[in-house]
Amino acid sequence: MDKQDQKNEHPRDRFKRLATLRTNAVLKRLKVLSNCANRQIYEYDEQDVDKIFSEVERKVKEAKAKFHFPKKKDFKL
Repeated sequence: MDKQDQKNEHPRDRFKRLATLRTNAVLKRLKVLSNCANRQIYEYDEQDVDKIFSEVERKVKEAKAKFHFPKKKDFKL
């Protein structure tokens, strides 16, 4: 898609295109992270796992909240 097509792209279509690409990128990176679960190659304990997934879950909640409670605009009269 060239720049002119992107400029004329409907906001819904742009959202679907970018959300799909970005969601697939996140899912791919989660799969890569899960490769660290191989105990034959890596050494870790439950605290490590809890720390990793607490942060991942925190960021997921933060991102989801932006969809439900968008950042408020600055006050204007």
